[in-house]
Amino acid sequence: MRPYKITLIKRDVKDPGGANAKIAVQELLTQDNVDILAGWIYSPNAIASAPIVTAGKKLAVIMNAGTAHITNMSPYYVRTSFSMWHAGYALGEASAKLLNAKTAVVGYTDFPPGKDSLAAFKRSFEATGGKVIDEIPMGGAGAVPDFTPFFQRAKDKKPDVFFVFVPAGDHAAAVVKTYAALGMRDAGIKLIGPGDITQDTKLQAMGAAAVGLITMHHYHADLDNPENKRFVEAWKKEYGATATPDFMAVGGYDGMAAIVHVVQTLKGKIETEAALDALKGWKFASPRGPIMIDPVTRDIVMNEYLSEAVMKDGRVYQKVIGKIDGVRDACKEQKIGPCAAR
Repeated sequence: MRPYKITLIKRDVKDPGGANAKIAVQELLTQDNVDILAGWIYSPNAIASAPIVTAGKKLAVIMNAGTAHITNMSPYYVRTSFSMWHAGYALGEASAKLLNAKTAVVGYTDFPPGKDSLAAFKRSFEATGGKVIDEIPMGGAGAVPDFTPFFQRAKDKKPDVFFVFVPAGDHAAAVVKTYAALGMRDAGIKLIGPGDITQDTKLQAMGAAAVGLITMHHYHADLDNPENKRFVEAWKKEYGATATPDFMAVGGYDGMAAIVHVVQTLKGKIETEAALDALKGWKFASPRGPIMIDPVTRDIVMNEYLSEAVMKDGRVYQKVIGKIDGVRDACKEQKIGPCAAR
């Protein structure tokens, strides 16, 4: 196959406020004349960028931002990361059926992905016989708040499970620390959530405090499949023996695989509608397992893994205790709220 050169032009949008993202996208389109846009860590930035992406009429590959309806905001968005509904909805059902939970409290960062996580988990959990007895907004996505009053409120409610969504990184580390400090595990309350709370790059530093956490997510570095083994080995070779890829790394990796597929399919001549057509129904053997781009929603279809953090040979290991194959975004499948638009 003929080799093609892909040039990466980077812009740092600095924060999740949206304004800098809009400027960056505008510059990439008008000054750099890019053929394809890609990236978007934070949902507010992808949401703010949508009108500019639509006006620019270029394929835009979302590699992380997880608010469900984002792909409905521009016909040029294609997502290789996840929707908050993938994990949230699946974990709601699993909490009732597999964890035998009857009651739950939901704590969430108060921005679009957090609200999506609340809606997804609550809808599924209550449809399966559970009851959400409190909903706690826990600050924004910028500075890490003091989680103590939020977690104490949850503890006082005495739920079977405490479902938490916060952005991965320092927020997640603080969540696990607070959960341990307040003795919530000893009180019989399971901490559960999407894989943001057990992010691979933070997990070992969490140590014993993370043991027992239950997550539903599409990726962690302990997944046992050939593609992931090669991916982790390559990552360590590139970034060091102690480096570990996480779900954001996989979103970027699969996003670039999608772009390579477009370039090869179109033989280096990028035309937007043809690029979109090339990705409709595209399948790939990802480190997370098999993935596909839904030809209607332009969102990802993938496996979700129910995992428990355990201590093994001196390190925190994410043990898969359940799997759901071929999960689609339930928000779009059920046409809920802004997900109903096409």
